[in-house]
Amino acid sequence: MPKAVWNGTVLAESDDTIVVEGNHYFPREALNDEYFAPSDLMSRCPWKGTAGYFDVQVDGEVNPDAAWFYADPKPGAMEIKGRVAFWRGVEIVG
Repeated sequence: MPKAVWNGTVLAESDDTIVVEGNHYFPREALNDEYFAPSDLMSRCPWKGTAGYFDVQVDGEVNPDAAWFYADPKPGAMEIKGRVAFWRGVEIVG
């Protein structure tokens, strides 16, 4: 089962990930909420839409903007609505 891991801590775990452009998108309910804080960062993808971000916080360390999501994706990316993906050193294992 795929897991998102940073600093030895499991941030999310689910056997229901969707892979888009090499990134595993986890269902929002698969996240361990205690490790996430809203970020002000936003970015745009031409085909997916506007992405929002979360900072990841584990044991007092912060990985800024390490998780992203599309709250209102464009029609071609609806499969990732309500899902979260990771980067910036977060490993996907399993």
